[in-house]
Amino acid sequence: MRSRADRISSTAYTQGESPRLDPRTGELVWVDILAGRVHRGRLSGGVLTVLRDYDIGRPVGVAVPLAESGSGWVLAVREGFAHLAEDGTVTPLATGLTSGQDQMNDGACHPDGSLWAGSQAIPRAPRASLFRLDPDGTVDRMLSGLTVANGIDFAPDGRTAYFVDTLPHRRLEAIDLVAGRPAERGTIADVGGGNPDGLVLDDEGCVWVAVWDAGEVRRYAPTGELLATVEVPVPRPTAVCFQGSTLVITTASLGLPAPPPGSGHLFAVDTGVTGPPARTWQGTAPAT
Repeated sequence: MRSRADRISSTAYTQGESPRLDPRTGELVWVDILAGRVHRGRLSGGVLTVLRDYDIGRPVGVAVPLAESGSGWVLAVREGFAHLAEDGTVTPLATGLTSGQDQMNDGACHPDGSLWAGSQAIPRAPRASLFRLDPDGTVDRMLSGLTVANGIDFAPDGRTAYFVDTLPHRRLEAIDLVAGRPAERGTIADVGGGNPDGLVLDDEGCVWVAVWDAGEVRRYAPTGELLATVEVPVPRPTAVCFQGSTLVITTASLGLPAPPPGSGHLFAVDTGVTGPPARTWQGTAPAT
């Protein structure tokens, strides 16, 4: 099955990434990684209205909501994890997870309320890691020897993580979790024609993966069968999330010498299947 996404934003972002539907407000939250900005907006009638922007002051890979209304978001920032309050205050939670030019990237919350987010090595080398930020603030390294830790999401029972380490293998993996830690890793699908990036699970347990440089988002069954393809009219889709049955897609103009019209904008398509909002981090906001 093939479909085509339509543009929903009026603003282009250099490296739009990691959209999330905030279950507390129904708002969309996304980031512009290298610009170091977090954006909030509302999608209605095929139009995305931006409500607020936050300048974080350094690269930011993802923003996930805390559980309590008004308590802000946890960020994966260049050097580790931080908290963003609704008034724009940024408070470090964990630092020293990366060094040099390396920086944190995409992430998502596990059903147990922890946040898993990975780093990317710059320049590319197998020294990146996947980290877990527990609700009590403890940070554990879950995987090492990665290059670009990217999209991640979890089965509802918490026993399986679906994960992309984009380079060099370009594959979608399933990771068995035992006592909350990675055990066996297996390849679901080799993603050809581009680089797998952000991903999300739908309510039927299938995985939607944005494919950078392919201009596509692909839906895979847990067994690896390709079930559907969404054509995105720009070459670099980066990540995805659901708002009901609407799949929201961020894109990037980064690295394109002559970006085609629409590059860096957000797109959306009705998929005919639904997906859940973002899970929340179950920790508490730091005192300010």
